[in-house]
Amino acid sequence: MPTYRALLIGNGTTLSQTRLAELARQAHVLLAVDGGADHALRAGLTPDVVIGDLDSVSPRTKKLLAPRLVHVPTQENTDLEKALLWARQNHVTHVTLAGFVGNRWDFSIGNLLTLSAYARKLDVRVAGEDWMIYPLVKSAQLACAKNKRLSLIPLQPCRHVTLTGCKYPLRDENLPPGTTRTLSNQTTSTRVRLTFTRGKLLVYLEGN
Repeated sequence: MPTYRALLIGNGTTLSQTRLAELARQAHVLLAVDGGADHALRAGLTPDVVIGDLDSVSPRTKKLLAPRLVHVPTQENTDLEKALLWARQNHVTHVTLAGFVGNRWDFSIGNLLTLSAYARKLDVRVAGEDWMIYPLVKSAQLACAKNKRLSLIPLQPCRHVTLTGCKYPLRDENLPPGTTRTLSNQTTSTRVRLTFTRGKLLVYLEGN
């Protein structure tokens, strides 16, 4: 399947204009989630699509981007889920999210759990100013810089975990939720390899 990348801009903690522009250059389509459209415009970016129940986007932005609005009024799922469903329906393969963590931690945690539910269908990651969070449900190789912090946070029991490219590698380990022994590792290579046979976890990686 050809790679088709989307950048989703949310209404949470805003990244710098420089960082958003960098992420936008890597994307094929720019998707603003409700009030994230205002953040996009302030950063000098024009969304291709604005999706959600549209209760937090400003009237000015609604008028300016009227042809690009996708109004999904149902309250049965979040605006993030609406955006992820749109991405799936429009052949997106890779999704980077900006503005979805920080600010409200209840929403932040809920968003990370939502992403873990979509990780089998989409390659997803959450971008911060100088870090990424990857929700994983299967083995992965992640590009990285050397000497950067990396943490594994299991959401479910993870079986037969092997991690290479780090100061403290793992070999065929079982990791329970709540473990702290996989926090604050350090990369030693430009690529981290993580394999496991079962479970869900978050990878926090600085320098990306």
